[in-house]
Amino acid sequence: MKAREVKRAKLVAKYAEKRAQLKKDGDYEGLQALPKNASPVRLHNRCKLTGRPKGYIRQFGVSRIQFREMASNGLIPGVKKASW
Repeated sequence: MKAREVKRAKLVAKYAEKRAQLKKDGDYEGLQALPKNASPVRLHNRCKLTGRPKGYIRQFGVSRIQFREMASNGLIPGVKKASW
C-alpha cells in the first residue's frame, strides 16, 4: 500500500501543471481523459513506518501507535509522556 501511495504521488506531480491548465481553460473533457490517480484528492496520508492510514499525526508523519512507542523510547526529542 505504501508503494501504491508513492506511485499516486508521482502521478499527481506529473500531471499537476497540465491539470491546472485544463481547469483554467474550463476543459472538463480533457480533465476526464487524465488518469484517475492523477487527482490530488486520491492521495491519503499514511504512516512512514508501517503504512497505517488511520490515526496519522501530520507533525511527525507517523501513526498514533508508532508515535506513542517512539515517545516512550525517547526517540522523539522534546516529547515525553505526561504524568500528573
